[in-house]
Amino acid sequence: MSTTTDYEYKPRTGTGRIANFVDTRVGMSPIVKEFGRKIFPDHWSFMFGEVALYTFVILLLSGTFLALWFDPSMAALEYEGSYVPMQGVEMSAAYASALDISFDIRGGLFLRQLHHWSALVFAMAVSVHMLRVFFTGAFRRPRELNWVVGVGLFLLAIVAGFSGYSLPDDVLSGNGLRIADAILKAIPLVGAYLSMFLFGGEFPGHDIIGRLYIIHVLLIPAVILMLIVIHLFMVVVHKHTQFPGPGRTEDNVVGFPVGPVYAAKAGGFFFVVFGIMALMAGTTTINAIWNYGPYDPSPVQAGSQPDWYMGFTDGAVRLMPGTWPFNWEWQLLGMSIPMNVLLPMVPLGLLFAALALWPWIERWVTKDNKEHHILDRPRNAPFRTAVGVAGVLFYVVHLVAASGDLIATHFRVSLNDVIYWLRAAYFLAPILGFIITRRICLALQRKDREIVLHGRETGRVQQLPHGEFIEVHEPLDEYKRYRLVDYQDRQVIPAQPNGKGKITGTEKLRGRMSRWFFEDRVAPVTPAELEAAHHHHEAVTAGSSDKELVR
Repeated sequence: MSTTTDYEYKPRTGTGRIANFVDTRVGMSPIVKEFGRKIFPDHWSFMFGEVALYTFVILLLSGTFLALWFDPSMAALEYEGSYVPMQGVEMSAAYASALDISFDIRGGLFLRQLHHWSALVFAMAVSVHMLRVFFTGAFRRPRELNWVVGVGLFLLAIVAGFSGYSLPDDVLSGNGLRIADAILKAIPLVGAYLSMFLFGGEFPGHDIIGRLYIIHVLLIPAVILMLIVIHLFMVVVHKHTQFPGPGRTEDNVVGFPVGPVYAAKAGGFFFVVFGIMALMAGTTTINAIWNYGPYDPSPVQAGSQPDWYMGFTDGAVRLMPGTWPFNWEWQLLGMSIPMNVLLPMVPLGLLFAALALWPWIERWVTKDNKEHHILDRPRNAPFRTAVGVAGVLFYVVHLVAASGDLIATHFRVSLNDVIYWLRAAYFLAPILGFIITRRICLALQRKDREIVLHGRETGRVQQLPHGEFIEVHEPLDEYKRYRLVDYQDRQVIPAQPNGKGKITGTEKLRGRMSRWFFEDRVAPVTPAELEAAHHHHEAVTAGSSDKELVR
């Protein structure tokens, strides 16, 4: 006769008993154990993604507070709040509630400014994080879909920001809605119907604030949260990318585990970000809607500027000529199509489309379908880096054009001259940026090659026993040398015939693009070249007793 006793773990502390109760019911310990062992590399450039995540959390917290007090209604009323200059002025309930939050709710102005500053930093952090991913090649297989998720997050950040600063129904936000209405109406066939549906009638309508409110507090945050979860899930599944270095391969990750090291660092960094956002909100005024007044379609405020992430649309419209070299309002099948509003949006749409499709474009040109977990140094991918700089300059020209009137008034120059120069930069800046950036990357590669082969210059000159003067070079340590030589040597892949022995037109295009990508390149130092340089320096420095000379 035998007896068995089932052993059940019984924690001694109250917290342990609660955790054990939850774990035995939902089985979270295997998930926590697996995630806690996940390794993340440590590099300063990775923090921009964390900044985006933490500012989004701040946006959710501050936005929840504001939603409790904001009234998304366009019903007209007479203001009776504590802001004396506006007392007795007729305005919408949305604008009146925004004033009440600013002046009558304890901490309301601080939360408004915290929300607005966090929105600006969130959009900035997402964009900088995407640039880091692009320039280092972190979008390559198996992370193509995660790159598309990032592009979607950036576009949603723009929509969220636009819908958010339009809610107070002040003159500044109303001017932004007027531009949005013009862009909508420029769409052939359906533009007028879309405008009527969104605004609830002719601009400014009666329903736009309520509909933007639902979009801003419900739809967009839900989709952004979903994409962030998908993004983080893919990061865990695919493991994190890392920069090249000794001991780092495509099959491992060198860094710190999530628990407890990375979790503690991330938690501390969250409070650092929160503190900086709170400092900015408490000391620097932003979006002072009480100075603008309630929205009225008749006045247009001078010097009005959108937030930076929306400036590119305004700048595109300002750069477009009105009647030169001909009238841009086209008549087609009885419809009037204002191409001076619609046409500037086309290149911007193509820019974002190319951004989303770039992983597949690069893979098609390079025929590289391997998995990549080691990042590129931007200088080692000169064509990609040059394309990225050209795209950034194209975007910046639009952004600067949105402030063309302020540039003219502040620097006391002609507004027409400012626009003419910006129109020239619209075409020339991306081209010059591409050429200059590519040459800089190639020059940096040549410099790295020279340093690997000959060491670093010390600035000291020494005379050898036979009378020759040489400059003393300091040899690199193994770690720095590894960083400079460990990158993939991309070469031109000419057009290749298919299974029938025929070279298709698509393959010819790919071959020309491959030549364009990699015709100018600097090959990494090979072991044979490094060994030859080693023996050369030994021969040159033979007979010298200076231990600092390169061997």
